[in-house]
Amino acid sequence: MTKIKTISCIGAGYVGGPTMAVIALKNPHIRINVVDMNPEKIALWNSDNMDDLPVYEPGLSEIIQEVRGKNLFFSTDVDQAIRDAEMIFISVNTPTKSYGIGKGMAADLKYVELCARQIGKGATRDKIVVEKSTLPVRTASSIKKIFAAQQSNISFSVLSNPEFLAEGTAINDLLNADRVLIGGEETEAGQKAIQSLSAIYEAWLPKERIISTNIWSSELSKLTANAFLAQRISSINAISALCEKTGANVDEVAKAIGADSRIGSKFLKSSVGFGGSCFKKDILNLVYLCRHFGLQEAGDYWEQVIKINDYQKQRFAENIVTALFNTVSGKDIAFFGWAFKKDTNDTRESAAIEIADKLIEEQAVITVYDPKVKYARMIEDMNYLDTRSEEENEKALNFETDPYEAAKDSHAIAVITEWDEFKTYDWQKIYSSMKKPAFVFDGRNILDHEDLRKIGFIVRGIGKQ
Repeated sequence: MTKIKTISCIGAGYVGGPTMAVIALKNPHIRINVVDMNPEKIALWNSDNMDDLPVYEPGLSEIIQEVRGKNLFFSTDVDQAIRDAEMIFISVNTPTKSYGIGKGMAADLKYVELCARQIGKGATRDKIVVEKSTLPVRTASSIKKIFAAQQSNISFSVLSNPEFLAEGTAINDLLNADRVLIGGEETEAGQKAIQSLSAIYEAWLPKERIISTNIWSSELSKLTANAFLAQRISSINAISALCEKTGANVDEVAKAIGADSRIGSKFLKSSVGFGGSCFKKDILNLVYLCRHFGLQEAGDYWEQVIKINDYQKQRFAENIVTALFNTVSGKDIAFFGWAFKKDTNDTRESAAIEIADKLIEEQAVITVYDPKVKYARMIEDMNYLDTRSEEENEKALNFETDPYEAAKDSHAIAVITEWDEFKTYDWQKIYSSMKKPAFVFDGRNILDHEDLRKIGFIVRGIGKQ
C-alpha cells in the first residue's frame, strides 16, 4: 500500500471542491491540490468572501475556511499538481454528447481523455488515478491504454470511486456516507491501490462502509443507482397525474405505499420533476449503453423514466395556462425558486428552465426570486435552450432580490424550488399585493394549501384536485 502524502484533483466543480474539502479536513497530514483550467473559478474558491464560492452547499464554507491555505490549495497549475501527487482524482465534467455517435445520449468523454493525456504526459513517477467523474462502464480501460501509449516506464493504477452525493446535502453525505465504493483491478497493484484510497476514507468512516469491487462493477453502479432513484420519482409523478383526475391525493398515496417495508418512503415525493447534473445524463448514458450492446427493450425501459419527467414539466406549465383562463399572454408570473432543488445554487436541468421557456412562448412575463441563484445564471440557462435571442430572454425574464417584490402585481406564483424560507413568508401580505384572482401553483407541495385558500388564493398542487 502506498502511503499518500499529496493528492491532486483535476476539476474544481460540484464534486471536486466539496469532496476534496472534506478529505482535507479529515486528513490534515495530506496536502491536497485542487486544480482547474478556469482561472475565474479558482479565483472564487480562493476568495475571502465565502458568499463568492462557486458551489453553495450548507457547511462547505466553514470547512473551506478551516482547511484552505493549510492543507487544501486551489490553483490553475495542472502540470505541477500532476507531478506532485501520488494520487490524482479526475473530477471533470462528462456532459451528454451534442455531436456524432451517441448524440443526445452517450457521455462526452473528451475532458476525461484530455485529463488522461495530460496526466500521462506529465507524470514522472508511479501514480494512482481515481475516476471521480461519472463515467460509462469500461472507461478505465481506455484511460489505461492512453497511459500505456505515453509512459511505458511508469505504473498507473486506475480506480473507480464514484460519488453518491445529493446536492444540498453533499457535505453531510460525505461526512456520514452510507457507503464508499472503490473499484480496482484484481491484481496485486490494483488491490494495493484500493487499500491506499480506502485508508483515506477510513480516517472518518467505518471500514465496513467501504465497499471494494472490480472496476467495471463500480463504474456501472453509479449509473444504476441514479437510474433507480430517478425511476421512483418518475413513478410517483406518473401517479400524480392520475390522482388529479380521480380525486386521490398523491401525498396520501405515497405515504401508504412508502409504509410498505419492501418499498420504503424515500424518493416518493411528487414534484414538478427532477433536475440536476446527474439523473437525466446518467439515465441517457445507460440507455445508450443498453442499445449499444443490442438491448433495445432495456434501453426503451430506462428512456421512459426521462419521458415521464419531461411530461411532468410540460404538464405543470400547461396547468398554469389552463388555470389562468387559457391564456398567459401579457400576464406576470412569479417564480419562487430557480435552482433544481433547495440548498444548492446548481441550475442544471432545473424544471424552472423548461417551464419558463414554455410560458414565455405563450407570451408570459416571468419574475424570479431565488436566494442563491444569480440573474446572469438564469439568462445563461435560457440562452442555452436557443429558442429565442438573448434580448428576448432578458425582456421576458426578470429577477428580484426580494420575494415580495417578485410577487407584487403578479397574476400567479409558481413554486419551483422547495426552499424552506417559502414556508415562513407573510402570505397574506403577498396576496394583498397580487392581482385578483391570485393563484399559487405549488410544484413541490411544500406549502399549507388550506391556509392559502383561507387567505383567498386559488391553489393548485401536484397530484391533488
